Order: sequence, then C-alpha cells, then structure tokens
Amino acid sequence: MTRTAIADVVIIEPQVHGDERGYFVETFRADKLEEFLGFKINFCQDNESKSSRGVLRGLHYQLHPAAQTKLVRVIQGSVLDVAVDIRRDSPTFGQHVSVELSAENKKQMFVPRGFAHGFVVLEDDTIFAYKVDNYYSPQNDRGILFSDDALGIDWKVRY
Repeated sequence: MTRTAIADVVIIEPQVHGDERGYFVETFRADKLEEFLGFKINFCQDNESKSSRGVLRGLHYQLHPAAQTKLVRVIQGSVLDVAVDIRRDSPTFGQHVSVELSAENKKQMFVPRGFAHGFVVLEDDTIFAYKVDNYYSPQNDRGILFSDDALGIDWKVRY
C-alpha cells in the first residue's frame, strides 16, 4: 500500500500468486487495510460496471450523511482512475490523483469520503468493480464537470 500525493488516497498493489494454471490474489483484506489506514472500514455494497473504450464515468460523489469511501479496481480491461479532493478545509482542495488501473497490473485505489471520483475507459469491454461504505442515495448524489479547467485533469482522451 502506498500513499499518493494526496495522502488520504492510497494505491494498493496486491500480491499475485501465479503459475501455469493461472493466478490467485486477495482483492480485499479488511485487517491489512485498516492497519495501514489506522481506522476501521465497513464496506456494505459492491458495485460493478462494464463499459466500452472512451466512456467517461464521473466525477461523482455523495453528500453527507451518505458520503462514500470507495475501494476500486478493474477486473477486465483498463481505466484511468481519478480522485478529486473536494474537502473545502483541506490543503489539497481541488487537487486530484490519477492512476491507471488494469486487469493486468491489479492495482486498486482507495478513495476516502470527501473526494469526487471518476474514470475513463481505455479498452473495450472493461469491467470496473468497487466497494463502498455507504449505500447509494439518489437524493445525495452529485457530480462535477469532468472537463472543468480548474481541475486540470488530463483524461488521456479527447472530448
């Protein structure tokens, strides 16, 4: 586990055990994640999406009391994953972290509450999965324009 330039956002690179038969990987261990973070996580919902190359999903977040922590990963294909700090009192407010997540590299990103999240799909038939620690709440669902110049996000694709 590695902290990013925005310390609350963490990249997780699980150990992959592979041989000629295939591979095995632990995609989530609450005890190890909680020890690294220094606090408990209570994921309550798993989500999955399938998208074509070029699809951009985000930037989404939920307002308090329905704010969500996310643990995201790619099962098939690849994405450029982005987390934007929207905590007004944070020294990194408005800054973002981006990382390529793929079925091949098996990286995951931990996105805490107080961040908008989105991704752009880099390959056809990409399957994206994530855990959240609060249920989806349509009345608290919000978004930020992905192309907002103030964010300075390089999505690696043209829109």
